[in-house]
Amino acid sequence: MKVSDAMTSQVSVARPGDSIRKVAEVMAKIDSGVVPVVDNGKVLGLVTDRDIVLRVVAEGRSFDSPVSEVMSDGEVLSVREDDILADATAKMANNQVRRLVVLNESGNLTGILSLGDVAKDYGAKQVGKTLEEISQEPGEAAH
Repeated sequence: MKVSDAMTSQVSVARPGDSIRKVAEVMAKIDSGVVPVVDNGKVLGLVTDRDIVLRVVAEGRSFDSPVSEVMSDGEVLSVREDDILADATAKMANNQVRRLVVLNESGNLTGILSLGDVAKDYGAKQVGKTLEEISQEPGEAAH
């Protein structure tokens, strides 16, 4: 099974200059905890509900600030549409993340692969194993 078989392809995105308030409203509307920040199809970073809590609410930052000030903009972990789903779940486990952005051959965003997507299409056993590995302390071995 390929990543494209399981990923969510209808993804709402933000632009770097969009306000944090606008992005939070999008999250509420689509019932998602993550919105990719893109420019010309390229993923610059991600903003999560956790980013908003820690970098906006906790720091007293204005909700009118641009999302580029609070997004996670380090290396954005990604997979390709044609990657094998088992390899993508291994990448989630190894990097202790619950979602990956999905890119096409040109490096443009085409979707997001989450543990929920994997659960629907790959089975509860694989999701349980991946979630166990994601939740481990770094350096801790799975039993």
